[in-house]
Amino acid sequence: MQTTPARSGPEHAYPTHWEADVVLRDGGTAHLRPITPDDAQRLVSFYEQVSDESKYYRFFAPYPRLSDRDVHRFTHHDYVDRVGLAATVGGEFIATVRYDRIDGRGMPASEPADEAEVAFLVQDAHQGRGVASALLEHIAAVARERAIRRFAAEVLPANTKMIKVFTDAGYTQKRSFEDGVVRLELDLEPTDRSLAVQRAREQRAEARSVQRLLAPGSVAVIGTGRAPGGMGRAVLRNLLAGGFTGRVHAVNHAFPEGTTRLDPEGVPAHRSVRAIAEPVDLAVVAVPAEQVPSVVAECGEHGVQGLLVLSAGYGESGADGRERQRELVRQARSYGMRIIGPNAFGLINTAGGVRLNASLSPELPAAGRIGLFSQSGAIGIALLSGLHRRAAGLVGISTFVSAGNRADVSGNDFLQYWHDDPDTDLVLMYLESIGNPRKFTRLARRTAARKPVVVVKGARHGGAAPTGHAVPTTRIPDATVSDLLRQAGVIRVDTVTELADTGLLLASQPLPAGPRVAILGNSESLALLTYDACLTDGLRPQPPYDLTTGARPADFRRALAGVLADEECDAVVVTAIPWVGDASAADLARALREAVAASPAAKPVTVVHLEIPGLAEALAEPAGESAGGMEGPGGAESPAPAVRIPAYPAAERAVRALAEAARYARWRRQAAEPGRVPEYDDIDEAGAAADIGVLLEAHGAGLAPPPEGPRAVTLSAPDTQRLLARYGIAVLPALPAPDPGGAVRAAGRLGFPVALKPTAPHLRHRADLGGVRLDLGSEAELRRAYAELTELLGKPEETRLVVQSMAPRGVDTVVRAAIDPAAGAVLSFGLAGAPSLLLGDTAHRLVPVTDRDAAEQIRSIRTAPLLFGWRGTTPVDTKALEELLLRVSRLVDDHPEVVGADLEPVIVAPHGVHVLGATIRLSPAPARTDLGPRSLPAV
Repeated sequence: MQTTPARSGPEHAYPTHWEADVVLRDGGTAHLRPITPDDAQRLVSFYEQVSDESKYYRFFAPYPRLSDRDVHRFTHHDYVDRVGLAATVGGEFIATVRYDRIDGRGMPASEPADEAEVAFLVQDAHQGRGVASALLEHIAAVARERAIRRFAAEVLPANTKMIKVFTDAGYTQKRSFEDGVVRLELDLEPTDRSLAVQRAREQRAEARSVQRLLAPGSVAVIGTGRAPGGMGRAVLRNLLAGGFTGRVHAVNHAFPEGTTRLDPEGVPAHRSVRAIAEPVDLAVVAVPAEQVPSVVAECGEHGVQGLLVLSAGYGESGADGRERQRELVRQARSYGMRIIGPNAFGLINTAGGVRLNASLSPELPAAGRIGLFSQSGAIGIALLSGLHRRAAGLVGISTFVSAGNRADVSGNDFLQYWHDDPDTDLVLMYLESIGNPRKFTRLARRTAARKPVVVVKGARHGGAAPTGHAVPTTRIPDATVSDLLRQAGVIRVDTVTELADTGLLLASQPLPAGPRVAILGNSESLALLTYDACLTDGLRPQPPYDLTTGARPADFRRALAGVLADEECDAVVVTAIPWVGDASAADLARALREAVAASPAAKPVTVVHLEIPGLAEALAEPAGESAGGMEGPGGAESPAPAVRIPAYPAAERAVRALAEAARYARWRRQAAEPGRVPEYDDIDEAGAAADIGVLLEAHGAGLAPPPEGPRAVTLSAPDTQRLLARYGIAVLPALPAPDPGGAVRAAGRLGFPVALKPTAPHLRHRADLGGVRLDLGSEAELRRAYAELTELLGKPEETRLVVQSMAPRGVDTVVRAAIDPAAGAVLSFGLAGAPSLLLGDTAHRLVPVTDRDAAEQIRSIRTAPLLFGWRGTTPVDTKALEELLLRVSRLVDDHPEVVGADLEPVIVAPHGVHVLGATIRLSPAPARTDLGPRSLPAV
């Protein structure tokens, strides 16, 4: 049970936010927390279990036991100059770390020293699990929060393990050797290398935690009914029917005394997990929710590695259930266990050495190369059965999980596992919420560089995700989510049907080298439908090759061989309708497979067919199983070629899958050269940081967010322009015009011609009201325009008229950047007015944006042709526009206090860009969770 120390003042209050659950190198978990005075006995017990050698390494001398003074010193901290953290499992210490701020001799008393001495001690039984590395990350984050910038550590040369912990962390360091001791100094400012080390450790640990769940050596099904029926008995039956290669145990506290075997399954039966005389790797929990806490305690005490909780009655049942769910996670993590569920459908691994079907699916799916994740049990069932029905022999599953309420293990964890899994070539995911979009897109981008990741997301239009989900639905607009996923290389589809369609193609066909598509078949009409679908989805179809309705399988074979050999073709769609004659679907399938098998070119081939029974199955048959057969050279029957081709009942479905594959292939080629974040010599980052600090102080925002959350401060026009100028972004001058005379004086300062426009919020950017007057070349024209606008829009004090220098003619655009609590900084771009406001034609990218991102961003909106000379208009300076996007990206990336930046309108002229209006909002910098130490989501 968590305790808190006595509080002598707000700066000494127990820092709850330092608590964290972490995944260790072996996949187990530990709880990290500050040490309190109530931990005295835990510390003594922990120290007694440490070997004499480890004690010697810690204190440089024999130190068999801690004195009362030591115990007091190591458990009483001020959480500022002296901090101790402990890693606990089952509530007991397994490791500790402590820092003491070094006395800053020669420094003013008002300025505390920024260096601290740090030391670790890890229980011998837990060394090698990565505990010290995790503690170093967290104690370093604590130190930075307390204005400590460097750690110093003295280590005996023989203590190579601890030296490696420091040297492998990735921080900038100095190393020296004095008086028989290695002295290390670490600069705690995160570096690219320290962040890379941290993320690599995170990936290995989280992947290992999933691997322990997917490949258990033994499984206990807790809640196995005494009679047939119920979830527990169903899972037990499915485990055995699937041929699980490990050991299986049935557990039910209601078994009669003396029960040792459950019939007819013939597996060992126990009244408690404690009664199992061997280790248990995975426990499947299928008992009522009120019995789960005692079951979890038994599992934790027995050393079970992970839990699959099928039980319902948690977050989906209301407030009490949500609290029950949080407590379930806290309890399991305290024992070092991870959880799939609760309210889960199950877990499947088809690998030959495992054959795990710990699910409610009665059949183990065919083994294959697809990793499948579903938040919904119902959708998971539908996907499994649909893939089996449509693609038996074409594709199979490597691993499957239906995560239920996702209280602990989530899609991010499985992405970490599938990234390196040699048995998985394709990832399909059904998601209803993305709790950490920034981390998800980071992981998805890394995985997509190796293998396709296809996602369908429910609740796309603001609908709430199922109430049981521990991860809340993100508030980011769906269009933004879609753009961020595309930026990460994720194939985003709209429906479960499209998920399966795209998965079938990617799992069985090579990626296309480009968008050029050949269409051939025996129906001109079906070919034309396919041609239109290609154009709709951005592919470049060639004129269809009509074989006529009299075509035979041999004609299809010759035609397909020809287009596959054509260097102007990147992919092929074969269209087929029933024909008159004795040729069978198997004959056509064999002909198409032979053509593909004989072709030296690796190009994707799909088939669109109307009412040809058995064709899809024949195209998907494994080698050697094709019925019928055709004569090969010399009259002998040729063996079935080892080629499988996906078939679709509609042209639109086949083409959509092919288009997604082509877009992904293009992204993957570009991912090899992801672009760069350019440097600009005229950017004054330090000056901007100083300005931001002064502005926040001046507006009373301070340097730390208030308890109720940060308050954004909107800067004045001069302050906005000064800050943007630090990043080389000029805003076209505009002067207030409170009356006609003031307008004339302003124009005299700026120089004619000028523009006159309102800046009141309800009138700004309302071109439809006719409230802007341009190219006013004289005082008379300006006064006349002033009178017209006053009559049209209202009094000058209500419209806030300004006079502004004229910008060259061009295309009006909008550039925005905003901090989203979940996704981080997002840069948006679109054309001003109706395209972005009414049609939502806006492109989004995660910050920092690379030069490649910026180029793609302006080209990805539907109205992009207006920038490139649409219908004979003059193309505008897109290079200057890209540079503006990159500069805005740098501003918000360098200064997280900039929580919003709106540049509107931005006139993109044939030469240069001109920012006519800008607004910047500042707030104390929000926490960057992606830069902090590794930790599991808080519960």
